[in-house]
Amino acid sequence: MNDNDRATCATLAGLLRAAAVLALWGFALTCIAALVLALTLRSLSTTATMSLGAVVILGALERYFSFRLRFDEALFDGLAKGRIASLEALDGALSSLGLRETQQQQPRTTRPLDDRVAGTRQLMQRHAIVVACQSAMFLLALMTQDLS
Repeated sequence: MNDNDRATCATLAGLLRAAAVLALWGFALTCIAALVLALTLRSLSTTATMSLGAVVILGALERYFSFRLRFDEALFDGLAKGRIASLEALDGALSSLGLRETQQQQPRTTRPLDDRVAGTRQLMQRHAIVVACQSAMFLLALMTQDLS
């Protein structure tokens, strides 16, 4: 890896650290929705109940994306700081942990850094979409609930 690759990895790791605020928001929505459902289920409208239920269900998906993004952050940070020597070493470690498929008959090819960055950015977008959906469902629950 050259200096430009390490700078790309460091920048993406920083972006992933900044995006952790979004994960915190999604987790907070999930916890609040679950707590409201647990404490006031009988007094909620059907729409509010279903909306809060959707927030909780989407919360499971949000937690998965959040976990993956934190894992990617650690990997890109390791690449940037030289704790992971190369992409080949990273692929070998992922394969030995069972986190990357190994091709038995074909020689293993190393995935380029640009593809890894694009994949992580796509994962960030999916995470943001899930949190936006959670927020919309939470807002719908608030708007449909009779507060009197």
